[in-house]
Amino acid sequence: MKILDTTIRDGSYAVDFKFSCSDVKMCARAVERLGIPYFEIGHGRGLGASNAENGFSLNTDEEYMKTARENLKNTKFGFFCIPGVASFEDIDLLAANGGSFVRIGDNADQIEDTIPYIEHAKKKGLMVTVNYMKTYIIDPEEFATKAVDLQKAGADCVYVVDSAGCMLEADILAYKKALREKSDIAIGYHGHNNIGLAVSNSLACAKDGFDIIDTSFQGLGRSIGNTATEMFVMSALREGIDVGTDIDIPRLLESGFTFIRNATDRAPQNPLDLICGYAGFHSGYLKDIYKCSEDKNVDPLRLIIAYADKNQKSMDHELLYKVAETLPVDTGINPYSFRQYFKKTYSVD
Repeated sequence: MKILDTTIRDGSYAVDFKFSCSDVKMCARAVERLGIPYFEIGHGRGLGASNAENGFSLNTDEEYMKTARENLKNTKFGFFCIPGVASFEDIDLLAANGGSFVRIGDNADQIEDTIPYIEHAKKKGLMVTVNYMKTYIIDPEEFATKAVDLQKAGADCVYVVDSAGCMLEADILAYKKALREKSDIAIGYHGHNNIGLAVSNSLACAKDGFDIIDTSFQGLGRSIGNTATEMFVMSALREGIDVGTDIDIPRLLESGFTFIRNATDRAPQNPLDLICGYAGFHSGYLKDIYKCSEDKNVDPLRLIIAYADKNQKSMDHELLYKVAETLPVDTGINPYSFRQYFKKTYSVD
């Protein structure tokens, strides 16, 4: 199972498609640093969508491509593509500018319209996924039957897409079960969080053998948002699921916090609160963590993980300080650190 980061593409709905190339650079460097293999960028509606009808992006598709190419080494980047919104020339532009994949999407009951685009993209050497938008409007049998034709056209992966955030775990898994009776094509999941099930549904898909799971920093995305990368990764690791890369949890939380704070007008979720769930640490002791991290000059996120590994029941100050002494000194040069940002929140009288 691999993660595809869609913070810039689906997250662009949250900023009226106005992410800058500087925002793309910041996010690209974060996903590269974390080892996330796939990075989707561009306008929320994909290639060629920046116009009066769909809303204008702050920069052009090609400018976003150039920025991603210059800031990625191992992570592969790509764009979304909707037939009729994008043209074959847009796919050519993506291939010419270093893109590695294209995600071609259409309503599930019109998915055959993607076939000419699949064939063209494959001729350009791109990995192709096909997103059945509003998957729930067709039944699993039809999903699987159509996937056979998509695979014959060259598609590498098909996606169950919960566009309304309405699907239950059993609904989603039924599509994979039907698919496996007809095809061995890879399968992905793209979830929305309208009734709060994006993370749990993504976990169910990961456990059931889905090949790609879409996530975004702090769940940024259209409507209520997508599967939050931070919550999905921490939950998956607690379940013993291989997320496809050795992600450093404190750095993941710092990266999401920094991006949301700097690239949007949303108040970011507090990484200290998030890591409490991962470590099994009660938030009532956060002031103790903050004071110790200041006294010993250590990262509070790493201190929480290390202390909770020894004691989840209570706060033992002597143990806390002993644990802090085993951690590396926080030099203060980490540009993604949020420690000073929370100085007022967790300051000690």
